[in-house]
Amino acid sequence: MSTVTQVFDAPAAHVWKVIADGWLYSGWVVGASRIRAVDDHWPHIGSTLHHSVGAWPLLINDSTSVTAMETGRKLELLARGWPMGEAKVLITLEDLGSTRCRVSIGEDAVKGPGKLVPKALRDPVIGVRNRETLKRLELMAAGGAGRAG
Repeated sequence: MSTVTQVFDAPAAHVWKVIADGWLYSGWVVGASRIRAVDDHWPHIGSTLHHSVGAWPLLINDSTSVTAMETGRKLELLARGWPMGEAKVLITLEDLGSTRCRVSIGEDAVKGPGKLVPKALRDPVIGVRNRETLKRLELMAAGGAGRAG
């Protein structure tokens, strides 16, 4: 699993508010271009958000589902992005006092053509994408995005 970690200048509770609002997913997840629907119980286990990947006019509709969750601390997802396949994603948050936290994203292909790419080649690409994802997530959390989750 390719994992990137960043210390945020925002408390974990603010980061979780962004994560807990599925309608914000395309604002911080690199590759997700729009959200089409979000289950009312997002981000609880079994909930799904329906997104599109790609750039207009070449958009592909797919979904991401929650496979494990600890409120405010951990979210595990099965992210679908066919035709590339599916990936397991693990996001963890760790408080570092009242104004900072450490956020990690681990990801790896689990199904489809993306899994056929050698790990030594796919890990750096995933890492670059998720470093940008963390930057976006931090900016949204520091700016006050998200609803109480």
